[in-house]
Amino acid sequence: MLAIQDISVQFGGRVLFSDMNFMVNKGDRIGLVGKNGAGKSTLLKIIHSNSGFDSGSVNLQKEMKVGYLSQDIDFVKGNTVIEETEKAFERIKHLQSELYSLQSELVKRTDYESESYLELINISSEYEHELNLIGGYTFHSHIEKVLYGLGFKSDDLNKLTDTFSGGWRMRIELAKVLLSNPDILLLDEPTNHLDIESIVWLENFLKSYSGAVILVSHDRIFLDQVTNRTIEIANSKVYDYKASYTKYLDLRKERVEQQIAIKKNQDKEIKQTVDLIDKFRYKASKAAFAQSLIKKLDKMERVEVDAVLAKKIHFSFPESKKPGKIIVEIEQLSKSYGDKKVIQNFDFQIDRGDRLAFVGQNGQGKTTLLKCLTETVSYQGLIKLGHNVDMSYFAQDQAELLDPQKKSY
Repeated sequence: MLAIQDISVQFGGRVLFSDMNFMVNKGDRIGLVGKNGAGKSTLLKIIHSNSGFDSGSVNLQKEMKVGYLSQDIDFVKGNTVIEETEKAFERIKHLQSELYSLQSELVKRTDYESESYLELINISSEYEHELNLIGGYTFHSHIEKVLYGLGFKSDDLNKLTDTFSGGWRMRIELAKVLLSNPDILLLDEPTNHLDIESIVWLENFLKSYSGAVILVSHDRIFLDQVTNRTIEIANSKVYDYKASYTKYLDLRKERVEQQIAIKKNQDKEIKQTVDLIDKFRYKASKAAFAQSLIKKLDKMERVEVDAVLAKKIHFSFPESKKPGKIIVEIEQLSKSYGDKKVIQNFDFQIDRGDRLAFVGQNGQGKTTLLKCLTETVSYQGLIKLGHNVDMSYFAQDQAELLDPQKKSY
């Protein structure tokens, strides 16, 4: 379906990819992995646009269609959710428009026996036949199925996309990509803005998808559920494993251990060679021999150990003051937005040492509950913090809350 051949890319003197090669076949579910900055998103863009590389080629099988979900989207304002999603069916919309024009023309005409009138009827019949073949009379049911799977409700479909947050707009874009039914799906962090139920729905969709999938994700459970192949980008090269993510981690560990062993032997050989060069460099009878050793070192391809396992980030959150046993007490908590009751008569207690996860469908009040706890929104009821309790809050829109005027030094 797709062949990446000898792709090389440089940015500002830095080699991102060097002679990259791999193939994508029907049924492949590829997890594209690597540390941040390795070039995962760049590679998806290259495949989608067939451009942006210095050398090599992206060879797509004839008439193959590629669908691409980018992390960056740009909506045209003024469309409803349905109208925006319908863009996935350009051919159907075009045929519908043409058919409507033809039928309007036929209604106006009275020359029923003329060749031009009969020609219009024939064209109209051809358009109707093609619409039937490509699902022109059932595609709205497909739209609704996908949108509902991604968490939308029936009363959302006719709302303007402008009224939805960036995360929900990303869901609309994902729906458009899935509904376009491409032969190859390129998905860049598709689960970033999905809740658990929508992630499970997407997992099942991709498992039954007949084409090929290349996806970037930091969700290892999602990768394990969906992928059957893992391609890692490291040191400007690709390492291809016919395995899902967890199995790939074991195989990668073995690879790095082999690299370390080979590099250790190479370093030993290099040291011995350098010692010989230093020993014979200034002896006339051995000068030629020393020069041959120098050339040997220059030609030697140095073994690199992939640094993906070497760097680890450690966090610690020391307690400034030891809190009491009870962290938070909540009594008769209620919160409404207009006529919509999000939380009603909620009683709850959090004790020291608890590790909680709030789960549920979107709109059920998970974020609202956190905002109540942090006094970000008004509410009815009682929220009482325990003795010596300090609270910190990382919001969904945390980036928007940062002060852009502040600088780091």
